Amino acid sequence: MRHDEKAKELFMNGYNCAQSVLCAFDDVTGLDPTTAAKISSSFGAGMGRMREVCGAVSGALMVLGLAKGYDDPKATSEKNDHYKRIQDFASRFRAENGSIICRDLLEGVEVTPGPEAEKRTEQYYNKRPCPELVACAARILDEMLFSE
Repeated sequence: MRHDEKAKELFMNGYNCAQSVLCAFDDVTGLDPTTAAKISSSFGAGMGRMREVCGAVSGALMVLGLAKGYDDPKATSEKNDHYKRIQDFASRFRAENGSIICRDLLEGVEVTPGPEAEKRTEQYYNKRPCPELVACAARILDEMLFSE
């Protein structure tokens, strides 16, 4: 199964947007599903339903960090290269979707404020762009990781 299809399926099965993207790339990151889901669990719905940076973007950046990140705090060149890669991902996602901010991406969708997750019903899935956003993030990741 392709990463974009897997990310969308994971979202449709109840994972949040960040979890859906990070977990879809288990073959790239080497993370087991439980660890990947826990690491990314805080980033759903724009960071804990605060509607800040889209969770699909956050999950994708985690994948890029695990696949292409640096670990030497003195590695300035590698840090610069990685930040460029992150900005490139954000630019691509923004170009396709208009923003990387959850509340902007959900414009026109009525959402209840607060920490309580909304019930995952057919209506929930039908009114949100999120399934397509996680697929988009995964597709851009595939382009960046495997086509360049």
